[in-house]
Amino acid sequence: MQAEESQNSPSQTPKVWHLPRFRDYSLLWTATISQVTASQIRFLAIPQWLLEETGSPAQVGLIGLVQLFVQGIAVVWGGTIADRFDRRYVMAAANFATFVALGLLWLANMSDVLKVWHVYAAIAFLSASWALASPARASLTPKVVPLKYLSVAVTADVAAQNAGWISGSLLFVLIALTADVSASFALATAVAGISSLLPLFIKANGKVEEAATLSPLRSALQGFHFVRKHRILPGLFALDWGITVVSFYREILPVLATGLFAGGAFATGVLGWTSSSGALIGSILALLLAKARPKGWIVLGATFTYAILLIGLGASDWLWLGAFFVGALAAADSITVVARQTTVQLTTPDHLRGRAFAFMVLAAQTANNLGILWIGFFSERFGVEDTMYMGGALAMIATLLIAFLNKPIRQYRQETQ
Repeated sequence: MQAEESQNSPSQTPKVWHLPRFRDYSLLWTATISQVTASQIRFLAIPQWLLEETGSPAQVGLIGLVQLFVQGIAVVWGGTIADRFDRRYVMAAANFATFVALGLLWLANMSDVLKVWHVYAAIAFLSASWALASPARASLTPKVVPLKYLSVAVTADVAAQNAGWISGSLLFVLIALTADVSASFALATAVAGISSLLPLFIKANGKVEEAATLSPLRSALQGFHFVRKHRILPGLFALDWGITVVSFYREILPVLATGLFAGGAFATGVLGWTSSSGALIGSILALLLAKARPKGWIVLGATFTYAILLIGLGASDWLWLGAFFVGALAAADSITVVARQTTVQLTTPDHLRGRAFAFMVLAAQTANNLGILWIGFFSERFGVEDTMYMGGALAMIATLLIAFLNKPIRQYRQETQ
């Protein structure tokens, strides 16, 4: 049931700073920050451990291959589960699974028995838990705010994720200066524990009013057909694929830190922090552009800018210049993320929202994992610099082709509410 308008709902035009008046939204927002903080620490710590242990960017790139297979199944089922069960408990259970997996990694590393195959197994488990939690979390948002606040709530949700990326990166930098990777695993475990508890205190009903009655497979296919027939979403997903498959670096930042700047864990943390800060700035820009109706051209412009910035990153040979480009890349990407999430939330019936969001995550994560493989293997073969140049050029071509061939994207204008 949609959050009641009368529950502390101000009558004026919705603003992002009104959202803390909704208790359940505040809990969900905080749980999101905790969930993403734990994830960001592990996104930095695990590749750093692998690179230090093996010395191979390609071995780090295999993270993408592991996640590709796991998330392809888990995301679809995660959407189906989010549309069948109480989303509060789905999110809490998935985050608890993350807590357990990170705790086992920490204990194995502390006991000096951690092996490379253990890490890949943990990545598979963590990828599945993230894929189950994400549709449930996103589908809860319309349940905890009135409808007129949904657009700003989605933007604030992206900001919460970015705040988690920032805090996770800063914590990783502090650990890199004072301790070792094992401490990163311990901290991520503790934060994941918090994220598993907070959803349990949300009072809003997390169940779907028209719960799916089809078999899980047919239910998932129903969500796929909705997305496939949607006027805008396929084009938005295609744009995301066009740039991400040849460029996704966020989960293998140690490869960039080593290949471009000859840096270690500290350089990795700096790049992670600037990436997260840039994403937060991008979400603020998206908020400022919330009333701008020609959303298609905004997304196309942000995507093409991203492609150009990739080339700038490849040309960087100084850590702080590279950090600037990484931050700018994240800002451009964040604008497109807000556009996709807002479109799903505003145009999808509640009983399909979990599955629609799951397919959005599936498209994004598949592209991300292929991008990790791309950067890992091509960086080992040609070097990080040339890999960035090649990715930027291909991303520009893909963006121009989609802009030319996809008329609905060019005409996409979000109606004001």
